[in-house]
Amino acid sequence: MPRIYTRTGDKGLTSLYGGQRIPKHRVRLDVVGTLDELNAMLGLALSEITQKDIVGPLTEVQNLLLNIGAEVAEGGTKAKKMIDDSLRINPMHVATLERWIDSFEQDVPPLTTFILPGGSPAGARLHLARAVCRRAERRLAELSEKEGANPASLMYLNRLSDFLFVLARTVNHAAKATERTWKK
Repeated sequence: MPRIYTRTGDKGLTSLYGGQRIPKHRVRLDVVGTLDELNAMLGLALSEITQKDIVGPLTEVQNLLLNIGAEVAEGGTKAKKMIDDSLRINPMHVATLERWIDSFEQDVPPLTTFILPGGSPAGARLHLARAVCRRAERRLAELSEKEGANPASLMYLNRLSDFLFVLARTVNHAAKATERTWKK
């Protein structure tokens, strides 16, 4: 049976999807790592969530985050394309998030002020995932500026953080967890 470790990264280098070796501290790998962290945060949130109308969309998001990571790990606009175009994020994925946001937003009271992250365990985890998503978006924006990236992936992460915010509120509302407001 093959081992999980290869020892090929022991000197601070790793391989991109196409085989190119780069230092592990590059922004491209920071994006991939932050997407992985976000995906793990969503998995943790899902361990607390039982509502099927939330589990399905979040599972779809987890799969699409792996697609974004694979796309980023190709190595940029000059690299040979390794993943199938059907796996790439496109404006339809963004539109799906917008539909979900509009649907779930109907189930929570309108916002009149800023709220503090927290609430139920699942809601708090979704708020944390939202913050990690914002970091992934910032890192992908930097990569896009320096080397190029799929603009639809940037739009997707921007909308995903909004979706996670609405889901956190939805989960907290269903759990009857009080939303604490920001005190100026």
